[in-house]
Amino acid sequence: MRIISGKFKGKKLLEPKDKETRPLKDLTKESIFNIINHSNKFSIDIKKAHVLDLFSGVGSFGIECLSQGASHVTFIEKYEEVLPILKKNLDNLKSKINYEIIDADILNKFEFKSLKSRYDVIFLDPPYKERALEDILNKIIKNNTLKDNGIIIIHRHKKEIDIFPEDFYLIDQKKYGISKIIFGSYF
Repeated sequence: MRIISGKFKGKKLLEPKDKETRPLKDLTKESIFNIINHSNKFSIDIKKAHVLDLFSGVGSFGIECLSQGASHVTFIEKYEEVLPILKKNLDNLKSKINYEIIDADILNKFEFKSLKSRYDVIFLDPPYKERALEDILNKIIKNNTLKDNGIIIIHRHKKEIDIFPEDFYLIDQKKYGISKIIFGSYF
């Protein structure tokens, strides 16, 4: 797994050895960034973006955002098998000024209102079988975590049937291998 573009292009990211973590594949990641950078369905300038990476894992998405010039990335992860790898991947960048890591469980009592910022991009990569997606999105909406004109990007298994809040609207959806990527926002 590598960084696909930007100032850290080609840098290899460390991956976990366990089977519980499912890092974002390079091809899927590249496709997401092509859509972010070239879509006419929304307008996000990743170079100025504040990004929230939920269920960060090893940090593949958020680190790619940093490589492409994001203003700031907040990583939230709680799995103790992957947190040291996330920290090591970020330390290897030698750039500590524009990110933070929050060691927290998004599914249990995490307070979105505790975040210091609102975000242009919110990326969710929960475990494929996770059923609390609607609850997480409702918390994001309720706490006004997403900036106006911001986007929410969700990585799911292509067969997963999710329920979305009434205020969430689907902008686009793409399938890559066993993954589907959902682009949305809220009213």
